[in-house]
Amino acid sequence: MMTVNSSIAVKKSLLEASMDDILRIGISLGEAVKNGGKIMFCGNGGSAADAQHLAAELVVRLRPNVNRKAIAGIALTVDPSIITAGGNDYGFDSIFARGVEAYGKKGDVLIGISTSGNSENVINAINQAKEMGITAIGLLGNGGGKIADACDDGLVVPSDNTARIQESHIMVGHIWCEMIEEIVFPELFLKIGE
Repeated sequence: MMTVNSSIAVKKSLLEASMDDILRIGISLGEAVKNGGKIMFCGNGGSAADAQHLAAELVVRLRPNVNRKAIAGIALTVDPSIITAGGNDYGFDSIFARGVEAYGKKGDVLIGISTSGNSENVINAINQAKEMGITAIGLLGNGGGKIADACDDGLVVPSDNTARIQESHIMVGHIWCEMIEEIVFPELFLKIGE
């Protein structure tokens, strides 16, 4: 039961401290997609799984009662051949930067997910994004680490517990996906609300 209470406490702290940030970033993501951009995600370990999860919510759908066109989202974590070739040929720290270089364009957004805030391959992806005029957003924990300073905007979960940070990351990611849907397809939500 302590784990559940701890998870709730971290989420409450996050929402109290950062609701304006969550909403601001969600609006910017929705506007980027509405203007033809895509959302790219990257992260390691559990954050790689979160990247894939959130990309799937965009490409497929988030809510079963909302049938809409696909939204361009891509997890830079999903192709083992690219990851292993990049790791072997250029080093593990460059694997996500190469994906940004290959798939990104001005008007896109990169969301770098890191519970530590210090993942070198995420920092390098953010730097590559900024070089290309791609907005870089951090979804972070542990005070934000080095990534907080590297990105254009970000959200830091107020915890140093990896599990609690990841639980909050997926909550925030779902909020952002809902906001993107509502900004890109407002007509669908007028019908649902009627």
